[in-house]
Parts: sequence; C-alpha cells; structure tokens
Amino acid sequence: MDPRFFLTVFTTVFLAELGDKTQLATFLYASDAAHSKRTVFLAAASALVLTSAIGVALGGVVAQYVSPRLFSRLAGAGFVVLGVWTILRA
Repeated sequence: MDPRFFLTVFTTVFLAELGDKTQLATFLYASDAAHSKRTVFLAAASALVLTSAIGVALGGVVAQYVSPRLFSRLAGAGFVVLGVWTILRA
C-alpha cells in the first residue's frame, strides 16, 4: 500500500464528508439520548464503508471502458458544475 496515496484519498474523502448531510444526520441521531452512541457510530460507519465499496466497484468497472485521464477530467468538471450550481442557488 502506498502511504502517500492513502493519505491523499483519506484527506479528500474526509474533507468532502465534513459538514455534509451524512454528518448532520449522524449528529442528529447521536444527540438523541435514547439511542446508543455506539450503535449510531457502527451504523454510520457501516453505511460509509458500504457506499465506499460501491464507489470502488463502480470505479473499477468504469475504468475498463473510460480512460483514467478522461474520467478524471469528467469528474473534475462535474465538481466544478456542482460548485457553480451550489453558489448560484445560495
């Protein structure tokens, strides 16, 4: 395993997840005293692992048909479009 690549992926995903609706939903569940914080953590962590596994699997399939360079450019353009759309809606 390449530690630099691991850190790049970790940092990118960590920053993308901060303050998103997933974190807010987890925050709300954890704030309810009637529910175990451990259960909230395990359920949320399991959901994130599963969605990440789906992303990795789909990325592997897409990579068979689309060049990594083109895919990277399309993903970058998609993020820019979402960013502009978010700013315009604010």
